[in-house]
Amino acid sequence: METEPIQVAVVDDHTLFRNGVAALLNELDDIKVIFEAGNGLQMQQQIANGLLPQVILMDINMPVKNGYESARWVAENHPQIKVLALSMFEDDEAVIQMIRNGAKGYLLKESKPRELQEAIRTVHQKGIYLNEMVSGKLLRSVHQEGFAPALTEREIDFLKLCCSELTYKEIADKMFVSPRTVDNYRDALFQKLNIKSRTGLVLYAIQNNIFKIGKM
Repeated sequence: METEPIQVAVVDDHTLFRNGVAALLNELDDIKVIFEAGNGLQMQQQIANGLLPQVILMDINMPVKNGYESARWVAENHPQIKVLALSMFEDDEAVIQMIRNGAKGYLLKESKPRELQEAIRTVHQKGIYLNEMVSGKLLRSVHQEGFAPALTEREIDFLKLCCSELTYKEIADKMFVSPRTVDNYRDALFQKLNIKSRTGLVLYAIQNNIFKIGKM
């Protein structure tokens, strides 16, 4: 029995790149691009016209309505749609912002076509896709039922603050502790959760309802 192809939208303000990605994906049997958009506002208009993709490939830096705003709009209005960020930015801030605003995965534009295809399939089937941005151990742990390592109240407070744009020094000031103590919280969580980056901590907090999008 043949399955229906994954309905995909490509939202990017660079026309040649957007067209190229759409053409690539339309060559695949199990993926179909149902619309393209040059920014978040155009995306909203397409969805309002009844075109509901299952996965949206979304750039971050776009005019009119950027990727952060657009991902949040999708999360609030169509939570069943999975947003997969496709960006040139690989810094922690960009990844954290997109995850905070509802993106379910993050991929660099320099990725190979095969990785893009796999990312779309994975985020559609499992609800989440992150490659080198977050350790594979984290991805396994957030999907494992009953995974709940013992965290102290202060570690939970620190986790919540990690989901903000505060620096570690500013987090220390907020918690009324020294920067060294904050480093200890971070290192302890890295070890407990098998995570290697602040991005990983943010994703863990979101996936385990320690931090809720839109509450900070």
